[in-house]
Amino acid sequence: MMASNKTSSSSNDPEALVRLVDVHKRFGSLLVLNGVNLSLEKGQTTVVIGESGAGKSVLLSHIVCLIKPDRGEVYYQDQRIDNMPERDLAKIRPRFGFLFQLGALFDSMTVGENIAFPIVEHTRKTPHEIEKTVREKLAMVGLDGTQQKWPANMSGGQKKRIALARAIALDPELILYDEPTTGLDPPRADEINELILKLKRELGVTSVVVTHDMASVLKVADRIVMLHQGNFIFDGTPDSIEGCEDQRVRCFVQGRCAPDVLRSFQEKAR
Repeated sequence: MMASNKTSSSSNDPEALVRLVDVHKRFGSLLVLNGVNLSLEKGQTTVVIGESGAGKSVLLSHIVCLIKPDRGEVYYQDQRIDNMPERDLAKIRPRFGFLFQLGALFDSMTVGENIAFPIVEHTRKTPHEIEKTVREKLAMVGLDGTQQKWPANMSGGQKKRIALARAIALDPELILYDEPTTGLDPPRADEINELILKLKRELGVTSVVVTHDMASVLKVADRIVMLHQGNFIFDGTPDSIEGCEDQRVRCFVQGRCAPDVLRSFQEKAR
């Protein structure tokens, strides 16, 4: 299934939690997003794939307005947010949870303090309430009892799970995952996949996952979109992507070198 990059900025999808409308972004001479349109349906997990440098992380940053588009619009629950002043955005961002690629835990804080940090910053909960919430979030990722440990003493998989517990500390409506399984061995990566499914099932969250890991893609995705040269070239289900005839999509899914690149290698070897 091919993805269309054309939609009306006035279109209104009642099931959409977030909408990107005709979003363009350029860094110097590099065009990263070229009129991208994307609606994120409530309760759905959308996985964004594409080659390195295709703009996947830039797309995530636009959803939470950490980066503003050069042209286009970003909506959250039908409220335009890309043109909001920072003081107003600060009230909306706690509704988003962000799992950074490398976790981004604070080494100078214990595990419990890391998870408590956004709660302290954005709520008026008492110390007892904060302690209870930290315990609940760690329990959801299977790490209750690690509150007094230091991130530096935890394994890579444990750090990812701690970072995920922090991402859900404020009970967000939308969770953004940037390469959640990078650097993990297959069993630990599958633990993260299972947690993504668990949070969707138990919390009903909407999720956007950026990943190169096709095993993860096929396990957690309700919908898959592929970015290529600033546009979406595929938008469909895990079942439909395996039958996609677009050579660019097929090469990515199968982990094969693109034919034109392979030919250039062979010609240079002669």
